[in-house]
Amino acid sequence: MAIKVFAVDIDGTLTENGGGIIHLPALAKLRYLEKLGYNVIYVTGRSSVEAFVLAVFGGTTRLAVGENGGAITVAPQEHKLLASRQKCMQGYELLKKSIDGVQEKPVFPRMTEVVMLRTFDIKKGQKILDEHGLQLYLNDSKYAFHINEKGVDKALGLKEALKTLKAAPEEAVAIGDSETDISMFEACGHSIALGHADDAVKQKAAHVVKGREGAGLVEAIDHVALNYLGARA
Repeated sequence: MAIKVFAVDIDGTLTENGGGIIHLPALAKLRYLEKLGYNVIYVTGRSSVEAFVLAVFGGTTRLAVGENGGAITVAPQEHKLLASRQKCMQGYELLKKSIDGVQEKPVFPRMTEVVMLRTFDIKKGQKILDEHGLQLYLNDSKYAFHINEKGVDKALGLKEALKTLKAAPEEAVAIGDSETDISMFEACGHSIALGHADDAVKQKAAHVVKGREGAGLVEAIDHVALNYLGARA
């Protein structure tokens, strides 16, 4: 398998202790991959702007996929949008009227989705959206609940971003820990789930490491290096 790109989730993968703090040894590994000539791009449920800033200061590829695939940032003022926030807001207003506890989460501004606190039954919420014929879906990134347009996911955003790098999905390794990463796993040539991921997520990955969060990312990179990049233990 020829590898050109590492597609990496942020929350629960590059971070540690559930607080959004970057695991520095993992970031050092990603930066080293860049020095070796590989592209490292973040594919996250956070805003693409947050991910782009992390790439700038962390020394990885200045290209980021955010909002679970809905937004791609290629420069500070240059974004490619693959979905409509207005449509997602329609779903949010419906859920707010129908279910107690529905509330937006204070986050960096979103361009294509709505982000909510994890304070209600997500299955009940999805049922309401479906009953009203809205082409929207709810997903749980473990960081928040998100309203996205159907057909928009991390795989869609990643494939679009890979065109900029002139790379194919088969040449990418996806690394993540949550349900939102499954579409990436299915699209890429290789995929790795971290040790704390739910069983449903692990079942979709080609490989599962024992490590959790940032330490798991380090283990995942080492696995790829030893098995596919010709590194020696």
